Amino acid sequence: MSNFLFVLSKDDNEAMTRCCQFAKVAHDKGHHVDMFFIDGGVMWADKNRDLTIKTTTGDCPNDYMSYIVENEIKIGICTPCAKNRNMDEANFYSNMQLDGGPHLIDMAAEAKVFNF
Repeated sequence: MSNFLFVLSKDDNEAMTRCCQFAKVAHDKGHHVDMFFIDGGVMWADKNRDLTIKTTTGDCPNDYMSYIVENEIKIGICTPCAKNRNMDEANFYSNMQLDGGPHLIDMAAEAKVFNF
């Protein structure tokens, strides 16, 4: 099986939905999946955020995020991106942790990378 890395850099509902959808699909197919949120994408780490807003295709982040959390797919949250937005790690989902660029590069070196 392959390694996949899904990187979310936008605070955008459709980007978040697709990032989570394809991470779920890859994991369902038995692949190893990691995710990493950078730049505006870190805003999706807040477990209090509304994930029920539908995209134009009728799905929403919540359709996939519950699977990602339940299956403990690791999501790295860019430390400086989150800290400079005054984000509190206590509000992150259980499968998320602050992480840095060196680890992101290490993961990317061993994976097929998708950017959203």
